[in-house]
Amino acid sequence: MWDRKEIKGRAKNVLRTSYWKAFVVSLLLVLLGEGSGIPSFDRNWGSSARSKISSSGVELDWSVLGSFLAIALFIIGIFAVIGIALYILITSPLAVGSLRYFKRSAEGEVRMGNVGYAFNRDRYWAIVLTMLWRGFLNFLWFLLLIIPGIVKSYAYSQVPYILADNPHIGYNRAVELSKQMTRGHKFSMFVLDLSFIGWILLGLLALGIGVLFVQPYINATKAELYLELRHNALSYNLTTAHELRLAQTPFY
Repeated sequence: MWDRKEIKGRAKNVLRTSYWKAFVVSLLLVLLGEGSGIPSFDRNWGSSARSKISSSGVELDWSVLGSFLAIALFIIGIFAVIGIALYILITSPLAVGSLRYFKRSAEGEVRMGNVGYAFNRDRYWAIVLTMLWRGFLNFLWFLLLIIPGIVKSYAYSQVPYILADNPHIGYNRAVELSKQMTRGHKFSMFVLDLSFIGWILLGLLALGIGVLFVQPYINATKAELYLELRHNALSYNLTTAHELRLAQTPFY
């Protein structure tokens, strides 16, 4: 069983010599996967607008309003399709490359070039397909209930790291191996996430910007966790060094 303090300590050691590189990659991950905030709307706008219409005696033309709504929905749909396509084709491969950077840093190779790892014709579509499959499975579980969705998100959390080792492992195998690697560890992984709350709250005190400076620590720790889970998987014959290409020269 891995020790939370130990892997966090190893993450700190890695960051001592490469913090600012890790910061840049972490900032990229934030921009790719986590919104900086939710747009705020004035909730009184609707009521005030209705009151102005009613007071002036203006009657709505529902045919015009219907046409306007149809056009608006069409435009929203186009933007939604473009957004999904960008996420599938650009964001998910970049996320795998960024997490490969942290994994390789934990293994002793600090190289920014790892961020673009997925954008190679020999591995690009394999990574895109597997990340799409993982995203689809997560989506289905979150449709059921929030708690099962959270549990499954932990179960599938190691897929990007597995792809960073072997992008051609196959989408079904990557998901299955991630489930096997995290079996019996999900609660500990949840506690590990909770252990960063103090740092995050401290970062929020600095106008929220401080949270960005905590991200390298979190990402470096998650990479150390993957190495521990991978070691366990190898020890229990859940996978092999050959399957993860650990005994071969990595793809560059």
